[in-house]
Amino acid sequence: MAKKIPLRQCVGCSEMKSKKEMMRVLKTAEGSIVLDKTGRKNGRGAYLCMTSECLKRARKNKGLERSLKMSIPDEVYESLEKEFEENE
Repeated sequence: MAKKIPLRQCVGCSEMKSKKEMMRVLKTAEGSIVLDKTGRKNGRGAYLCMTSECLKRARKNKGLERSLKMSIPDEVYESLEKEFEENE
């Protein structure tokens, strides 16, 4: 039997992709927001495609805020954008 590939939905473009193709944005227990490159850290996660395009969309449609159940300050988005640019 083929191994099931875990799919996640991008909070920017709403496409379903495998976990490995996506970037996980994590809300830690302390309430800070970090990029979880390993996908293994504890906390509430939201997934984004690896493009800054999807990050911009998620910012516009408040997809991350809905997924993480909190409001996200601009400086957090700016630091995420920097990290995304480094990864692209």
